Amino acid sequence: MHPNDPRLRSFIEVKADCDFPIQNLPYGVVSTANSPSPRVGVAIGEFVLDLAALQTAKLLDLPADVFAQGSINAFMALGPNVWRSTRARISALLRHDNPELRDDAALRKQALIPMAEAKLHLPLRVEGFTDFYSSKEHATNVGTMFRDKTNPLLPNWLHIPIGYNGRASTVVVSGTKIHRPRGQLKPPSAELPSFGPCKRLDFELEIGVVVGQPSAMGTMLTEQQAEEMIFGFTLLNDWSARDIQQWEYVPLGPFQAKAFATSISPWIVTREALEPFRIAGPAQDPAPLPYLQQKGANNYDMALEVALRTPAMNAPARISATNFKYMYWSSVQQLVHHASSGCAMSVGDLLGSGTVSGPTKDQLGSLLELSWNDTEPVQLPGGETRSFLEDGDSLVMRGWCQGDGYRVGFGEVEGTVLAASE
Repeated sequence: MHPNDPRLRSFIEVKADCDFPIQNLPYGVVSTANSPSPRVGVAIGEFVLDLAALQTAKLLDLPADVFAQGSINAFMALGPNVWRSTRARISALLRHDNPELRDDAALRKQALIPMAEAKLHLPLRVEGFTDFYSSKEHATNVGTMFRDKTNPLLPNWLHIPIGYNGRASTVVVSGTKIHRPRGQLKPPSAELPSFGPCKRLDFELEIGVVVGQPSAMGTMLTEQQAEEMIFGFTLLNDWSARDIQQWEYVPLGPFQAKAFATSISPWIVTREALEPFRIAGPAQDPAPLPYLQQKGANNYDMALEVALRTPAMNAPARISATNFKYMYWSSVQQLVHHASSGCAMSVGDLLGSGTVSGPTKDQLGSLLELSWNDTEPVQLPGGETRSFLEDGDSLVMRGWCQGDGYRVGFGEVEGTVLAASE
């Protein structure tokens, strides 16, 4: 049976609404109090399966120590054939009718770590981070607010996946607290800029694309090559300082407004696990140039939601629910374009999809849009409102693809805003 087969069952109980059934098996990096060295594992139900322990027990046939380290980069470097065969082997070991792991009580105790006892780390060593701007709805909304209501998209937007090179050094794992950034601010009413804490702190709901294979400098990629280079996907929050960005972005685009923090979920869902949920993206008109044209369905039917909790709230309240299927430029097109100049791609590169916004008010992927640039503040339970994030606010993003009786999910990416550091 293929690892994606919906009939598969694990000997570990997994609830129907759990993100981590046997059809998923996302990769992460874990440690425990009793075993503090980080190593690679996969999520299954309410447990993390320690792959280093399976390798030591000779249940996985891979190069020595590939999982006994603090990132998945070494495993990704082994290539797509190894990714597929390893996922198939892990799936087989977890099947309800396979006694190899199921009936080995000592190994089960060692290799199955309760999620409640696990410390989850940044799952990959990020070699480079590039953020795109690929939602037509989001780009239209921003263009309408700040540029031209009658012609909100810039002339290049329908021809090219717009992006910029960000900072890999400040990509952090879910749960990392985020200090409010400082920067130069110049509101329209001020004659000169000043320096101080950001006053318009925002989130951007995105999907991160994890590149698992390199490309050589000076070469281009085909659609198929780019697809095979993608190891998997993760939730991504590209925190944004809108007031810093407004002053700095002309002429070269975002800089300090995006460099201070990007949060990702601790689990990377493999491209193979998402295969059943592939769909065609929006029609692209005008047709892209030949190197960007797609034959395959490279979007995904992936539900995404954002919840916000203020210090006065007992639980987060959902403020947005959208879907990755709306993205105009696909992840494959983004990667093809990224390499098209001859830019070398590396194992561990991370591509941000750009803000994911849908066509309706409740499907917008940033507070800038949800509050329509502070003119329509978001109403929260208890009477509070938000146009932008305040100190103490916590933001949670979740995402999943819904199967027949199971879901393939990403867990969550959470971050709490702290006051600007002294």
